[in-house]
Amino acid sequence: MSNIPTTTRRRVLEALGVGTAALAGCASAPGAQKQSTEAETETTPQEPAMNAAQQTDVDRIAADPTAIPAPIDRSEPKTVSVEMTTKEQVAEVEPGVTYTYMTFGDQIPGPMIRVRRGDTVELTITNEEGNSMPHNIDLHAVRGPGGGAEASMVTPGQTKTFRFKATYPGAFIYHCAVPNLDMHISSGMFGMILVEPKEGLPEVDHEFYFGQHELYTTGDTGEKGHHDFDMEAMAAEEPTYVLMNGEKYAITPDRHGSPSMSVGDTARVYFVTGGPNLDSSFHPIGSVWDEVWQQGSIAGPPNKYVQTTPVKPGSCAIATLHAEVPGPIKLVDHALSRVARKGMMAVINREGAANPEVFNPEA
Repeated sequence: MSNIPTTTRRRVLEALGVGTAALAGCASAPGAQKQSTEAETETTPQEPAMNAAQQTDVDRIAADPTAIPAPIDRSEPKTVSVEMTTKEQVAEVEPGVTYTYMTFGDQIPGPMIRVRRGDTVELTITNEEGNSMPHNIDLHAVRGPGGGAEASMVTPGQTKTFRFKATYPGAFIYHCAVPNLDMHISSGMFGMILVEPKEGLPEVDHEFYFGQHELYTTGDTGEKGHHDFDMEAMAAEEPTYVLMNGEKYAITPDRHGSPSMSVGDTARVYFVTGGPNLDSSFHPIGSVWDEVWQQGSIAGPPNKYVQTTPVKPGSCAIATLHAEVPGPIKLVDHALSRVARKGMMAVINREGAANPEVFNPEA
């Protein structure tokens, strides 16, 4: 499964302790060797520019937006055990285009962690045997060095456990934070931890979970074959793809299918922007957000009837909507070339009877 270019892999393994490692709080990692920042960001061009598509390790890398933990219905804090495995695996970005992703738990975004304010989280992270790189986890819900990055640094085959207390509510990103952390995040290593307030969240009929990130590769968008990572394109912030849940148009009827809600239903959408570089202008085509808690800040009041909400890389949003008429709601980044050219869209289906008082297509 070691499909990362040898030069890039060697530099990442040698770079522990310098450059971006200092940002992640990893400067004291065992076996650290000094390398220049310039050396860390060099890459060797792939020869030939595009190789044949590789056999995939998984049928899909895109997280199921409905496969998330249930709302918390208890009133007392507890210790919550969370196990996370990092994996490097080949999957399709779109049919005929393969890439070696890096993931938490086989999916993008990584599994949602859901706890209550006051809970203690015991987090165990395992770097799967056979991976080629070190990994760790930085959770923005953690008050501690590197958000847990120092305590969770694991080499292939290694497991570590640390504890933290969830002291403040909200939706927060987690991500890998080793040297060249931008490469790891771009390749899929990010997700959300939701810390519910002590009183819980208002009841809704459905909850959905999505994540946006950019992918920087040696190939052009849609070019068939196996795409390697392109450090220079990332440094220039010129992505090949901008993706929802890790694949081009992954959560749409023509790809892996779309979740549904009925006319009259309410839904809460959890959204995380991994980046590593681009803001998202998150918009539901065919609706508006009834409520938006910007940056996932559920301790304060939401904004009402928001058409497009900005979500910075390394941040989250919680938004609600309801279905008044049937038809699709297209979730997009309203930087629309990313939708039309680079793959950034998901769909929620609304099912039920027409409501001509609200929308009449034949008037």
